[in-house]
Amino acid sequence: MREVKHGFGISPYMQELMVYAGHLDSYVKSDEILEKYTHVKVNPSQVFRVTEHVSESLKSEDIKSERTLQPLSNKDVLYVEVDGSMISTRKNEEPWKEVKLGRLFRDSDCLNPNTESSYMLDSQYVGHFGTSEDFCKKLNGVIDSYGDLKNRLVFINDGATWIREWISDTYPHAVSVLDFYHASEYLYGFAANLFSDASERKQWCEVQKKLLLASEVETVLSNISSSKAKEEDKKKITTYYQNNKERMKYKHYRNIGCGIIGSGAIESAHRTVIQKRMKQSGQRWSINGARNMLRLRVISMNKQWAKVIDVLKSPHRANDA
Repeated sequence: MREVKHGFGISPYMQELMVYAGHLDSYVKSDEILEKYTHVKVNPSQVFRVTEHVSESLKSEDIKSERTLQPLSNKDVLYVEVDGSMISTRKNEEPWKEVKLGRLFRDSDCLNPNTESSYMLDSQYVGHFGTSEDFCKKLNGVIDSYGDLKNRLVFINDGATWIREWISDTYPHAVSVLDFYHASEYLYGFAANLFSDASERKQWCEVQKKLLLASEVETVLSNISSSKAKEEDKKKITTYYQNNKERMKYKHYRNIGCGIIGSGAIESAHRTVIQKRMKQSGQRWSINGARNMLRLRVISMNKQWAKVIDVLKSPHRANDA
């Protein structure tokens, strides 16, 4: 029985292959991959049009708050890591814009935490190319679907003001952690101007990091204050630490859930979800094009590709393209 073609006059199966290839790599590279595996020559611009059209058909998914992780047990802790990643756009007045990304995972899905061999069994991603308010609404929907977790809800992030205020306003009983590696970066930045000798600089930073891990923030602030650094350098790091002091109780955080205190999970997610496809050499995105690609990347990473197949099977698409 011959497969019925609809939408662009291309079979649903071939369209799926085009969309899948298009969301994995550049459209030119997609053309090469498709020809290699199907022996069919496909124009890159056609891959682009089909990919864009299918993603546009999935726009309604942007406002849904579906949960893709397994349910939490009564002891599970839900971790939420949030950060932004810049991509190049075609807007001359604003050539770089931020894609916001959230990653949620259970502590029981985190293997070998705080080690170089750490591994995540399962995660859910929430992406948004737009305002922080709209992004937070999308993320709230997923988080709230778990009910009131109180201190079994743990946020880890870099201390950006909008993230800090969103957590404080929306989830006041949650645990909010300043990413330890960002806190450490401030130490190294400060020490770079304080010590000319590299070994002395490293030794001083290691001492301060051990104090931070012991939740001795006040001692670190005192050590910074009594140093011979420039006042403007002192002000920068002390202001950051003072603003985030209540989120630097690392000794306590390491006894919660799987004990992670770093944002490695979201840093990794930026590379796999966004940068791998959307920050390739020479790429510049239209606003709508970036949203369409991000939508497919998130759907794929959340193991929801069946949504794409459902769109392609829909009889209504016969007149869409």
